[in-house]
Amino acid sequence: MTARPPSPRTVSGWILSRPEALTEPEQLQLNTVRAQCPELDALARHVRSFATMLTDRRGQLLPVWLDAVRQDDLPSLHTLAAGIDRDIDAVTAGLTLPWSSGVVEGHVNRIKMLKRQMYGRAGFGLLRKRVLLA
Repeated sequence: MTARPPSPRTVSGWILSRPEALTEPEQLQLNTVRAQCPELDALARHVRSFATMLTDRRGQLLPVWLDAVRQDDLPSLHTLAAGIDRDIDAVTAGLTLPWSSGVVEGHVNRIKMLKRQMYGRAGFGLLRKRVLLA
């Protein structure tokens, strides 16, 4: 009797997790899956190297990473690389600089939520008061 293979969702969760966060059995299963599928192994390498580049703020390594992605036969990553190429300066800055627009995006998201809640209920005056007081 053979063991059931892990689901694609489980494998993608393992690949996207930090290696030190995986348990020993999960690491063994992931290594087994990677050994049986060279495309999945290449994908895992690219995802992990991009995650390292992201967390360590090494945006200067992005061109090297893009070249490595293009050398492998992974169409979905080629699409990602093409999207990054369209605005490589912004992506490099985002991977390198310490500033983030996360706070601003949070406020924009909150205002949009309030606007959706108030749609059709009252005029601009009430919406303005809710945005300013919320």
